[in-house]
Amino acid sequence: MQDILDASAPSDWRVPDPKNTLYMDLDSGRVVIELAPAFAPAHVGNIRALAKNGYWNGMSINRSQDNFVVQWGDPAEEDKDRKPMGRGTKAQLPAEFARKSDGLPFDRLPDADGWAPQVGFSNGFPAGRDPATNTAWMAHCYGAVGAGRDVAADSSNATELYVVTGQSPRQLDRNITLVGRVIKGIELLSVLPRGTGPLGFYEQPSQRTPIRSVRLAADVPKKDRVAIEVLRTDTPLFTDLVESRRNRRDEWYKHMAGHIDLCNVPLPTRAPPPKPVKAAPAAKSKAKPKTKR
Repeated sequence: MQDILDASAPSDWRVPDPKNTLYMDLDSGRVVIELAPAFAPAHVGNIRALAKNGYWNGMSINRSQDNFVVQWGDPAEEDKDRKPMGRGTKAQLPAEFARKSDGLPFDRLPDADGWAPQVGFSNGFPAGRDPATNTAWMAHCYGAVGAGRDVAADSSNATELYVVTGQSPRQLDRNITLVGRVIKGIELLSVLPRGTGPLGFYEQPSQRTPIRSVRLAADVPKKDRVAIEVLRTDTPLFTDLVESRRNRRDEWYKHMAGHIDLCNVPLPTRAPPPKPVKAAPAAKSKAKPKTKR
């Protein structure tokens, strides 16, 4: 796989839109989340407003369930004790479990999937698709970010967010709204101590991980932003990369699988390579040309 990435061209990579990129800053470092407005426009709109309002600043990560998810938000149990959401937010959002697949870019994988008639990537997000119903949805792969809800499908307001840190719980697909995925810093979340309470919630406030801030990258000075590029999934190079993982041909492997699961397809990122330094133009001689007598 690395040989393929080393042969990539600048056009094989893209820079995430700062308006759709979240920075969650912890004492241990920064988690970078790319939002998916094509799949969850109402939720992403609320998340943008919440971030601008500083809603999550000073809150905490309240849950770490082994082989499942990490979750953050307001730890208050009673609605009356919860922090106001602030300007430009909506208290209730529609369920955005799936959307029409018409007009949605979709880079399909070659293999069958147990959770969807077709799987692939849309704008870099792992997704399922059903041509018979003209629907598409994001998949709960490792690093996927979703919005917690109550029993009612439309009971989310995007204040409680979670990220998948265990084996991909694809049974959640089309049962909860996914809003994006972590593109950098997932290890800061997956190593958190597991909660000992029901569903992995921390039983003592001292066990929670404090959140310094959650901001849109667009609201962070350029000098303080994370320089990152994401591999595009709509290129021949990405197709070659998938095949390199689907059928490993290096000496160590004795059997080629001939299959790859959607959530096992790597989604590489990188720091942008340094721009080549242009050579300074040769200095022009100031000596006057000699004239013939």
